[in-house]
Parts: sequence; C-alpha cells; structure tokens
Amino acid sequence: MLGHRIRHPESTNFHDEFHSPPAKRLKRLESTESSLSRRVSDDEKPLCREIPDSEGESDDDGALPFSSGKTDLETALPPVKTDKDAIAEYEATRAAEDGDTLNLHRRLGQRKWVQGRSSIYVDAFNLALETVLEDEAHLFDEIEMAVFETWRDLSYEAQYLYVRLFLRKTAVWHRINRLGYYGDIADLPAAVRELHEQHPLPRSTAIAQINPGELEPPDEIKLKGSFTFADGSDEHVTTMEEASSLLKLDELKALAKDAKVQGKNKRELLKALRTTSQGQGGLGWQGLKRSDTEESAKSESSTVEHDENREEIVKSDDIGVNRDARFLRKILTSIGPCIRLSSAILTLFERVHLVFYRSTEWTEKSLTTIILARISRRNFPEYIVSRSTNIFPSRSALLEFEASIRTQFRIDSILEMNGTVTKDGLKKIKDIFEEVYPRWTALLEEEQRKEDRIYECGEGAYLRRFSPAWVYTRIVHKGTYVLGRFKEHKREYQMLTELLAQHLFHAARRGAWHQRKALLEEHYMWALEPDEGRPEDAQKKHWKKMALQTCEEGLQDRECHLIYHYDLQKRVMKLEKALKVAKRQQHDFGHVLLAKPAERTVEGIRIEKQRPPSRNGSKSGSDLSNSRKGGKTIWLDEGEDNGECSVESMCLSWYRSQGWKGYHSEGGIVRTLFAYLFHDILYTYLPNIFQTPYQTCPLDLFTDAFYPSRASLINHRLALIANGAAPSLVTEIHTLHHKNQTCIVGLDWGFELADLVEIVHCFEGEALATLCKVMAQEYQQRGGGIPDLFLWRREKGEVLFVEVKSENDRLSDTQRLWIHVLSGAGVRVELCNAVAREVRVE
Repeated sequence: MLGHRIRHPESTNFHDEFHSPPAKRLKRLESTESSLSRRVSDDEKPLCREIPDSEGESDDDGALPFSSGKTDLETALPPVKTDKDAIAEYEATRAAEDGDTLNLHRRLGQRKWVQGRSSIYVDAFNLALETVLEDEAHLFDEIEMAVFETWRDLSYEAQYLYVRLFLRKTAVWHRINRLGYYGDIADLPAAVRELHEQHPLPRSTAIAQINPGELEPPDEIKLKGSFTFADGSDEHVTTMEEASSLLKLDELKALAKDAKVQGKNKRELLKALRTTSQGQGGLGWQGLKRSDTEESAKSESSTVEHDENREEIVKSDDIGVNRDARFLRKILTSIGPCIRLSSAILTLFERVHLVFYRSTEWTEKSLTTIILARISRRNFPEYIVSRSTNIFPSRSALLEFEASIRTQFRIDSILEMNGTVTKDGLKKIKDIFEEVYPRWTALLEEEQRKEDRIYECGEGAYLRRFSPAWVYTRIVHKGTYVLGRFKEHKREYQMLTELLAQHLFHAARRGAWHQRKALLEEHYMWALEPDEGRPEDAQKKHWKKMALQTCEEGLQDRECHLIYHYDLQKRVMKLEKALKVAKRQQHDFGHVLLAKPAERTVEGIRIEKQRPPSRNGSKSGSDLSNSRKGGKTIWLDEGEDNGECSVESMCLSWYRSQGWKGYHSEGGIVRTLFAYLFHDILYTYLPNIFQTPYQTCPLDLFTDAFYPSRASLINHRLALIANGAAPSLVTEIHTLHHKNQTCIVGLDWGFELADLVEIVHCFEGEALATLCKVMAQEYQQRGGGIPDLFLWRREKGEVLFVEVKSENDRLSDTQRLWIHVLSGAGVRVELCNAVAREVRVE
C-alpha cells in the first residue's frame, strides 16, 4: 500500500453515508511518525496498538498519548540492559564500601549506590529535575518552585516510594500492604505518612491561560492553597467502582459469595456486585477478613489501628444504611490503606519530564537508560553536544503545547478508541477544528517569521516539533478528513491548499495532501466552483487539468516522499488519457514502472512438533494445521547440517546452493549500509539534536525533520553514491571506527568488510541511492518491512531481495511498499513460497 490510497470514481461515494469502517481501518488514516504524546492511565489505553500506514509518520508525532514507543532521546542511546537484574547489578557492584554519603553527581560520576540510602531510580528522577531547573526554570511559576523545594526536603525513603509509584500505574490506587520495596524502605508507614502530609503553597500571581480547543482542566490537577504528594484512601475512595477494582479475584469471589451474587469472571462479578449494592438496605452477612498473606503480615503492625477503627465503623453502622456504603466499608476493611499519587503534583512532574526528554512518551526504562548508558563502557561517535534552553520560549508556550496534546488526544479518542465513529463524534472533531484553525494560522505566520529571520539553515526543523502549531497542523489534517465525511468538499479543498502552502510542519504528509487535492479536483470541484461561462464538459476538463497540475507539483515537490510517487504517477497517466493529451506530450514513467516480484517455490522438509495432551487427555497433534497456526514453522536445513531451522534459513540455504551469497538480515544490511554511507552527515552539528554525549544518532533521525534539515548534504551524498563512490565511503568508515566498535545507529559490525564492499559493487549506483533516500526521509517507518533475505552474486554483479512466505503467511502493507520501492529502483525482488514436500511429526 503506497501511502494513503485515494479512491477512484467508482468509490467516490465513500462519503455518502456515516457508516464508518472498523477502527483498524480508521487508524490507517494516521501517520507513522514519532509521537509527542502525554502519558495516560491504563484505563485510557486502547486494547491494541495502531497499525502504521505508509504516510511516513506515526501518531507518535504528537499523537497518541498511549504510545508505547521510545522517546527520541531514548532511541538515540545505545542498547543497554535496563531490566531489574542490570539495575541491581550496577547498584550492588558499585555500592560505596566505606559508607560515605555521596551527592547525586558524585554517585553518578563514581557509579556508587547503597541500598536503602540511594537508588538509580531516585537519582535518574532528580537528574531530570535538576537539569530542567538549572537551564529552564523560567518555565515554572512560584507555586511550582515551592513544590520542588518541598520535594528536596523529603526523606530518601519518601522520594523512593514516590518515584516507584510514579513509574507504575500512576492514576490508580495501590494497596500499601502489597507494595513491597522493603529492601529500600525500612519504615514504609512513615514514608506513606510523609507523602500524605499537607504542605502550604504561596499565592499565585499567574493568570489562568485559555487555549483553543481545550476543555476546562479538572480541578484536581490545579495547584492552590495546599498540596500533598499522595492521596489516602480514607478521604478519597468514596465509590464502589474504585474500591472493588482493588480486590484480587479470590477476595472478590469471597465477597460475591457472601453477597449471593455470581459471575464467570472478574468483570461479571464486579458488575453483579455493583448492581446488588444499589439495592435495598440491611444485610446480615459477615464482613471479610484481611487475607493472611505474607505481605499482609508484614504490614499488619502498621495497620492494626487502622483496621480496628474501620471495624468499629462497620459495627456501629445503622442497619438501614444503603447497601452500597456497607459494601464500600467492608471492601476498605479487607484491602487496608491505599495510596495514590496526587493528580496536581503528578501533572507537574510529568511536565518536568516532558521538558527533560523533549517528549511525553517516556517509561521506567527511559528514566534509567540515560544513567545506564552513562556508566556503560561504550565508544560513542564524536559530535558537538548542544542542549538548547529555548525549546519552549516561555511558560505560556509550554502550557499551550501541553493543552494541544490533550486536545489532540480527545480527537484520537473519538476516532480510534471507541469503535465506529458516530456523526456526533465527527461533529465534535469539526468543532475543535474550527476553534483551533484561527490560532493555527497565527502560529504559522509567527513560525515563518522565525524561519526567515532567526533560524539558521535547518535549525528550526526539530524545534518546531515542540510548537503548538505542530500539533494544531495535525488537528487541521484530521479536520480535513471530517470535512470530507460531511461532504464539505469545497472547505476541505481550501484546507488542503493551505496545508500545502506551508512547508514548516508535517512534511511527511505532503504526498497524501497532494493525492487528496488531486482527487477533489478531478471529481468534485467542477460542480462546486463557478464555471465562468464554460459548459459542463469544459468545466470538468478544466478541473481535470488542475488535477493533473497538482500531481505534477506533487512529483516535483522535494518534500513529497518517494513512497507517494507511484500513486501520483498512476493518476498522471490516467488524467492524460482522459484529457486525450497527445502521445508526444504525455509523461513517460517507464523507467520507474513497477515490476511484480517474481515468484519462486522452494520445497523442503517441515518439522511438526507433537502438541502435549489437553487437560481431558485427548491429543491434538493430529490437527497439524491448527498446531501451525499463528506460530513460526520449523524446517530441516538440508543444505547445511540437517539441523532444525526457520523457514527463512531453509530458503537461504537453497539460494546458496544456486550460487548466491547472502544473509537473513531483514533490513540489517540496508541499515548498516546507510550508517556507513551517511556517517558524517548523521553526526553533523545542528542545534538541539545532540543533548547527551551518549547518543548513537541525532534525536531527529526518527522524525520527518531529519531530511529537510540536511537536504543539501544528503542530496550531494546521494549523487556521489549514484556515481559509484559507495565502496570508498564504506572502506573509510570501517578503517576509522571498526577497531573501537563505535556505537553507530543501525550499524552491525558483524558484517564482514569484504562482503559489504562486494555488495555495494553489485548495486547499481542509482538503485543504492534510491534506497538511501527512502531511509533518509523515513528512517523509523521504513526500517521494517524490508524483505527477509539479501543476496548477491559478485561474478554477475547483481543483488536480489527475497521475501519468504510459508503457506500461512501474507504480505503486509509495509512489505508491499518496500517491494514497490525496490522494484521502482530497478532492484530484483522475489517472493519465495516455502512448500513442504514432507512433514515429519516429532
């Protein structure tokens, strides 16, 4: 699938009804670029991740607040172990033997942590806070600075507890008797009390800020009067929904049994319990006892008084009280005290991390990866580190950026998280779009002035990703989709024209905008615009010429990514045929016409593992098709040692028997070649893209800002590659960096230099340049989907990409796209179907 497909005449009734396709279909309207998105609680997260389309961006661009991808900063760091064992190993092996108290920077410098007195989690959290306050304190007001001062005064154990909860499900309650952390927190009840303590706040002189498209922020995230770092269940758990969600399944079953309700699973039990709790008052059943678990026993001494108080409340409860209150008290008695981070302070610390990571998409691993990379023994490329303090020029800009992310999340929730989109949902998006539009146009003018007068060449491309206008542009893009659904094609056409007129935001979408604009001109605009005295046929012809011009502009647009060229070329040929353009004046795309991949069948011996007997004693091994479904198939490698192997390895052995050399690399070769050929360009200085000395790539590599920021350098390098300079470039970088095994993004030092030189010799220069251009434009999105096998023959000077499929496999959209790109570049591609001539059951 090449980009966002534009439908042809027979399907222009797509907008006739408000019958929406399934949610997965809607998601493919979205981009696949890196997202700047806020973290949300698990309750807000969708059940599945978005399937990226070929627009060259992902809703990671500012998009979905629930994205599970890495931050730009995290992806730029080298791969290091970040699991519990790695952290424990560092903290244990580097612990200070003499017991001296070290400050944050000395611990980081000397790699010393002492369990119960210091932790990598707390240090990472405080490193982010100190870095932000050192360079960008102007983004926080006097109330927020007072919170930070109070944070510094907390004990280590209170800070440790807060940080660990901060990295968990931050919007939910946690049962204190199940937290653990006894190795680092000697007095858990004291740490909890410290987080519950009320702290006064100074009066704020700040004026409330109103942002376009945003609803009124909830009161619980506003700082006023006083604050606590965490809430207690005594005052804040007031509903059955909150309380019952804290019960474990066995506890819930016991409660349901006493309440005489039934259900097949936890969801049904909760629903039945909540329904029953709304009934008549008066119950004569016994209250639950707290589970005698090991964790409960550990916390029993700290909660005895709490439990006794609750039991007194239950005993003195009037027999006619509403059943809901009785259930609530009994549940709270059972689960013991709970803790939840205060929403206002949580929001503030998330803002700190947004500023530090230049992203809202961070996790526990993000928090520790920087320190683990810092203390690892790695060799990093040489580059100039530059952490700018003007990412957010003012507090107002930061708050508007946050608000724009929240507004964008509301739109994504309507389109992607609630099933089929209703007419009311589309109307809400349209209203948001109308409110955002005036602010978007004003910010566009402001950013254009910066580009013309302030930013040097390429400097603004990455900075603009942190402007509200970046997010608003995406909202306007979504608004054009909604306008199309409402058949407001004239307004949709106007917005597409404005989107294409600006060259500052979301360059990766320009191909899709050109496509859609051409479709509107071909099929709709003739009836919506004045005919200026032309008859209907002449009016239609006029707008088809306009559509043809739009396609030509798209193909000439330097920011229109290559993946859209094929669809634009097809539309050009179709329009020229409809307009009866003379043959000599028609465009000739013969040099890029796509050839279908040749298909080949390779036979082998498949191994079928006998499935274990089911619980009822029956065997399922006879159902071979079911046993293979959804899993990797196992084959016999007849060309090597007759050992078990994957289907790709089996096919690779067959190709090797035919005289080919090759790897099962799935893109590893392409990424390695790109790293060799563009090494100096990757580490060229631009402001803000290298913010630590421990990066393997610039922060903007995984965004659509990478290519336009270095367009001149990249295009010059592509010309050199097309003219045969690749072998010398590969040899030069290998000579400089192989000995030190420098951490360079995408580069696998396991590939032999001789093989790499042979490979670039076998590539046609133009073909290799085309592959590199696709990677430069969309490194993150096009890193996947590359055919499984890469093969070459030095004698004949040819290369071959092979996509291997067993009988249960189908080509994905990203795989089809790469096949189109490779074929268009003149590279041979084969689709290898693995067929079992024999099946052995073991």
